[in-house]
Amino acid sequence: MKLKITLLLIGFFAFSNIKSQTYSTGTVSLFSNGGTDLTYSAKIDVTSTLVTVTLIGPSTSWLGLAFNATGMSDAGRDVILFDGTNFTDRNFTGSFTAPATDATQNWTVTSNTVVSGVRTVIGTRALNTGDANDYVFNFPPNSPLNIAYARRLGSLTVGYHGADSCGTTAVSFNTVLGVNDVNASESKKTVLYPNPAKETVSIKNVDKIKSIDIYESAGRKVRSVKPEGESINVRDLKPGIYYLEITLKDGNLSYEKLIKE
Repeated sequence: MKLKITLLLIGFFAFSNIKSQTYSTGTVSLFSNGGTDLTYSAKIDVTSTLVTVTLIGPSTSWLGLAFNATGMSDAGRDVILFDGTNFTDRNFTGSFTAPATDATQNWTVTSNTVVSGVRTVIGTRALNTGDANDYVFNFPPNSPLNIAYARRLGSLTVGYHGADSCGTTAVSFNTVLGVNDVNASESKKTVLYPNPAKETVSIKNVDKIKSIDIYESAGRKVRSVKPEGESINVRDLKPGIYYLEITLKDGNLSYEKLIKE
């Protein structure tokens, strides 16, 4: 009986850990023309119940993203598009035409901020909405996932985007390792100290890290850094709350919160 109870507990915690796990593409660069004010990127996060998409780009341009698509001619593919006001659910009807708006809108905007002309908008919906026009995200998500994307430079009016303003890529999902992950190995955790910090931050297990991206609390990427020995320099950051997206050498992601004094 004791063995049976132990096995049940192990199964429960393993199941709970899987259900609480997050899979993320990390921040994927889409377009970059000459400066950070013209940088476009997207991020897709999937949990057992929700998919969350973060779109970043100039506040003067609309940005669209299609799931399971290799081009604008993939009729019927699920599209999301943000025009500065609305995060709309759409689908492709063919090349050189604006994606048609779905009868039912299933995305909810949870954050919409503009900092120095760069907009960060975050939307979320259920993995399976039951709508035939919506792509169904599995859990764990299918990886790689083909996505298509488009923009319209300097315009929030939805229409044909013009040449050199669209593209496709394949994104892969990795598990996000957090300090509260019950199965996270102490030998792989990345811990910041001191935190809060003024000038430098040391990182535990820095040898496991491939790269670090620093984001403001509003979601705007501040910069990418490489550890200097076992620490990173943060003295030029303004006081506030930041989030570090840490890409590990094994391909996993870890997120840490940093308070800059």
